[in-house]
Amino acid sequence: MPESQLIRHANKLYENGWMAGTSGNLSVRTEDGFRITPSGKHKGELSVSDLVLLPSSGVLPTGLPHRPSAEISLHQSIYRNCPDARAVYHVHTVEATVVSEWARSGSLELPPLEMLKGFGWKGGEPSPVLPVFSNHPDVRDIAANLETFFRRKREFLLPGFLIRLHGLTVWGESPDAAFKHVELFDFLFRFMVLSRSVSL
Repeated sequence: MPESQLIRHANKLYENGWMAGTSGNLSVRTEDGFRITPSGKHKGELSVSDLVLLPSSGVLPTGLPHRPSAEISLHQSIYRNCPDARAVYHVHTVEATVVSEWARSGSLELPPLEMLKGFGWKGGEPSPVLPVFSNHPDVRDIAANLETFFRRKREFLLPGFLIRLHGLTVWGESPDAAFKHVELFDFLFRFMVLSRSVSL
């Protein structure tokens, strides 16, 4: 059951320090829309019943027992524009936050590490770049920039993007794929931070 996988991943991501406190949000696409983690709840203590359903209509029902994540608009944009996306994970890791400050012209070049092959990258090809969007107090403004990116038919070379000084968002064809993508990006970002600190 994908919802159970999402809850299991929320626990692991919390334990790894990637969704500290109530930060971060995860969702999974279902036949009737998608289910997303609630706002303000500890991500290490969630159950399937805590997930909030956003119906396929896109209209959030009233009188819900839990308020959905404030970043629901990012999830909506990804599901709307990426038909293969079945799960979207947004995490706040220290390294993702650090490297987001190194972006130039809205993108971050990644090192040509073997770990990139987990995304389908073939060694010897140019290193892919990761889009980096500006942060805004209202997440809907970030989602609007994401929509503009999609409308311009710019290509996501990797299933993810950074928000400057905010966090990492990834997606995958299943919850397990999305979790794997978080792990791969985390390795790349930790390498980048460590290699720069060693060279100083």
